Amino acid sequence: MGLEHMGRPFPFSAIVGQEEMKLAFLVAAVDATVGGVLAFGDRGTGKSTAVRALAALLPEMRAVVGCPYHCDPSSTAGLCSACGAAPRGALKTALQPVPVVDLPLGATEDRVVGALNLERALSSGEKAFEPGLLAQANRGFLYIDEVNLLEDHLVDLLLDVSASGVNVVEREGLSIRHPARFVLIGSGNPEEGELRPQLLDRFGLAVDVRTPSDVPTRIEVVKRRDAFERDTEVFFKKWSGEEKKLRKRIESARAGLALVATPDSVFDTATRLCLSLGTDGLRGELTLIRAARALASLEGKAEVGDAELRRLAPMALSHRLRRNPLDDSGSALRVRRAVEEILPA
Repeated sequence: MGLEHMGRPFPFSAIVGQEEMKLAFLVAAVDATVGGVLAFGDRGTGKSTAVRALAALLPEMRAVVGCPYHCDPSSTAGLCSACGAAPRGALKTALQPVPVVDLPLGATEDRVVGALNLERALSSGEKAFEPGLLAQANRGFLYIDEVNLLEDHLVDLLLDVSASGVNVVEREGLSIRHPARFVLIGSGNPEEGELRPQLLDRFGLAVDVRTPSDVPTRIEVVKRRDAFERDTEVFFKKWSGEEKKLRKRIESARAGLALVATPDSVFDTATRLCLSLGTDGLRGELTLIRAARALASLEGKAEVGDAELRRLAPMALSHRLRRNPLDDSGSALRVRRAVEEILPA
């Protein structure tokens, strides 16, 4: 199905089903440090539509006017060299939409990281930097469809940048460093190939997206898509109230995130879950706790509890499990078994 119609993305609140995917996107929107979302599954299940719908839903961000990196004027760190050198209060700012940048599979490294501006170099002899996709995605979303087919050299590049939050370009006499902090969103079909473990681990949450198998849900999906494409404006008016409510929930969740308490029992439970499942490293616990805190804030709760851990453990831990040759059950099922054992309802 088409990703958008007449330049407008499908409303996020109108997406039928796919509750796990929508929840993962909302959690990542509340707290970018969760680490992004991987949505793997069948074609035509709304993965790309949901990414663009989320970006249109999010509150606009305040950024420095004319800055190619959309620097946050309220930030004392993470500014580009030009914004960082400007006198405090001298930067002109404006509200801007949150960027959503597509990284095509065939993109060159220069297109991704940036390169010498050849036009200015030839016309004036000036060595100027032409920002790439990583610059455009700063403070927004970097979306990679069919991420499992991404070339290895681009995977290595993304691993470096996502770990540091900084893009370093040194070529043709240029030496540039600029902020590149983004929420990484990946989608793909597992039948077309697996994702490299190093990149898989960089995604905070991972969800399986399947084609609806029940008749009522499939009918509702088709009805809404048909209504959207037949009269986009009427469809938007119908869903505008729900979109405003959801936007306010995200704003409130972001504002209240730092106030959500995380009891020691939550750290204990998250650690025991990861030990039981044999996850590598400590990223599993950290992601699970951050995601649970974001969910609690999204639901207006004062502290994280077992309910949030139960809902998010499969998303945060399933893709971090080693394959067990003696257990042919899926990784999500293994996580749910561990949750039932350690966190009985």
